[in-house]
Amino acid sequence: MRGQGEATGTSPGEATPDAGRAGSEAAARALTRTRLLAWLRPHRPALLLALGLMLVQSAATLVQPWLGGVLTDRLLLNQHLGGLLWLLFGLICAQQGLGYVTAIQLQKVSGRLQADAGAELYAHLQSLPLEWHNARQRGDVLALLYGDIVRIGGYVTGTLLSLLPLLFTLVGALAMMLHLAPLIAVTVAVLMPLMFLALKLVGRKLRPMSFASAQAWADQSSLAEQNLEALALIKAFGTEPAEDLNFRQRADAVYRTDLRLAQLQGAIHPAVYVIGAGAILLLLGLGGHLVLSDGMRMGELVSVFLYGMVLVGPVGSLASVYGSTMAAMGSLRRLSDALAAQPEVDEGTQTQVPAQGDIVYAGVDFTYPGREPLFRGLGLTIRAGETVALTGVNGAGKSTLVHLLLRLVEPQGGQVTIGGIAVQDFRLQALRNQIGLVAQQVLLFNATVRENIAYGRSDATQDAIERAAHAARAHDFIAGLPQGYATVIGDQGVRLSGGQRQRIALARALLRDPAILILDEATAMFDPDGEVEFIEACRDILAQRTVIMITHRPASLALADRVLRLEAGRLV
Repeated sequence: MRGQGEATGTSPGEATPDAGRAGSEAAARALTRTRLLAWLRPHRPALLLALGLMLVQSAATLVQPWLGGVLTDRLLLNQHLGGLLWLLFGLICAQQGLGYVTAIQLQKVSGRLQADAGAELYAHLQSLPLEWHNARQRGDVLALLYGDIVRIGGYVTGTLLSLLPLLFTLVGALAMMLHLAPLIAVTVAVLMPLMFLALKLVGRKLRPMSFASAQAWADQSSLAEQNLEALALIKAFGTEPAEDLNFRQRADAVYRTDLRLAQLQGAIHPAVYVIGAGAILLLLGLGGHLVLSDGMRMGELVSVFLYGMVLVGPVGSLASVYGSTMAAMGSLRRLSDALAAQPEVDEGTQTQVPAQGDIVYAGVDFTYPGREPLFRGLGLTIRAGETVALTGVNGAGKSTLVHLLLRLVEPQGGQVTIGGIAVQDFRLQALRNQIGLVAQQVLLFNATVRENIAYGRSDATQDAIERAAHAARAHDFIAGLPQGYATVIGDQGVRLSGGQRQRIALARALLRDPAILILDEATAMFDPDGEVEFIEACRDILAQRTVIMITHRPASLALADRVLRLEAGRLV
C-alpha cells in the first residue's frame, strides 16, 4: 500500500494545487474590494447624501401601505377621507421629487467617480513599462478606460448604493407585516432565505460569464483600433472582405457572450417577481381567511397585501444586485490586475544629466522575454560631443541600445552610464529631457504644426519654434501650408508627406536643445536632394551634441565620427 503522502501526491505540509488556486482567487477578491473602497473613499460625502435621499424615499414608500389600510377602514366606516387623501397625495409628490433629486445626485457621483478613476487608471497606464503594453492588445487597454471604468461607475451608483435602502425597505415592510399579521410575516421570513439560496447558486455562473463578456468586448475593440490604423494597408492589399469577416466573428463572439449573460441576468428578476407574487397571493388567501374569522380587519388585510407587494420589489432588486455584483466583478478584476502592475522604477536622485559626459555601456547583458540573449557583456564608449553611427541588420540590437539609454528597457546585467553616473541614478524625467529622439516611426498628434513641434515644451515661444523648424529644414514647407504653423495635420500627420513628418519630428527634438540626440533612420523619408540639404544644415547642430545615429544611408553616415556595426548583439 502507498503511504498517505504518496497517495495524495503531496507531503502533509504541502498545499495542493486546488488550495493554491483558492488562495489566489481569495487574494484577487480581496484586492478588488480594496481597490473599489479606495475609489469610493474620496466621494463619501456625495455618496452619503445620495444614500440619505434614497433612505428617505424608502421611508415614504413604507408609509403608503399603512395609509392604504387606514383609508380602507375609514371607507368601510363611511368616514371622511379628504384630509387623508391629500396627505397621501402630498406624500407621493414628495417621494417623486426626492426621486428626481436623488437621480441627479447619483449621476453627479457616477460621473465624478468615472472621471477620477479613469484619470487614475490613465496615469497608471502611462507609468507602466513598455514591455507591459507590448504584451497586450491596444484595444484591450482601451477597453479598460472606456468599458470597465464606466461599468464600475454605473454599478456603484446604480446597484451598490441601493443595497442599504433596499434592505431598509425589506426589513421595514416585514416589521410592519409582523405588527399587523405575525403569522403571515413569519411565513414570509421563512420563504425568503430559500429564494436567496437559489440566487446564490445562479450567481456562481455569472462571474465567469461576465469576465468572458468583458474580454470579448476588449478583443473586438482591439481589432477595430488595429484595422483603422492599418486602413491604407488593408486597402492596398484588397483585404477588406477578410477583415470584414474577422470583425464580424469578433462581433458575433460579443453577441453570444452578452446574450448568455443577459439571459441569465434577465431570468433572475422575473423569476423572483413571479415567485414573490405567487407567495403574496397565497398569503392574501391566508389573510382573507383571518378576516372572515374576525382575526384581522379589512384595512389591516389591505395594508398587509400592499406591504407584500412592496416586498416583491426589494426582493427582485436584491436579486438584480447580486447578479450585477457578479457581473461587475469581471470588470473590477481586470482593472485591479492592471493597477497592480508595477510602474517604471524611478528611484534615482540625480536631477542634472552632465551636458558633457561620456556614454558608457559596461558589460551589459540584455534578453527579451522568451528569446535568446541579445547582449552578453556588451562594452561601448561614446565620447561627449561625438557622433556615432550604428549599422546592422534588423534585430541586431541597434534600437535596443537606444532604449537602454532612455531606460525604456532595463539590462539584466552591467550598466549604462552618462558622465560616470548610472542612468538608474537619474530621475526619469531629468534623463529623458536631456535626450532628443527622432524615431524612424514618426509619432505626431492630430493637432497644429506648432503644437506638434512644441510637444513637451509648452512654454516655447513662436520664435524658438520657428528656429527649430529652420534648423530641421521644415520652415519653408510649413509656411506654405494653408494656416502655416496653425495648420492641423491629422492623426499621425496624415496630411503631410513622410519627409515632412520627419522634419517636424526633428524640429521637435531640436527645440528641447538636448545634450544627447538620437536619430533613428531620421532621413529615411527624405529624397536624395533633401537628405544632402538636411545633412549640410545639421553639421553645426550635431557638432554641439553627443549624437547616436541609426542609419544605413551613405550620406548620413558621412556625418559620423565613427561607424559601428552590430551583428547579433555584438560590435564588429
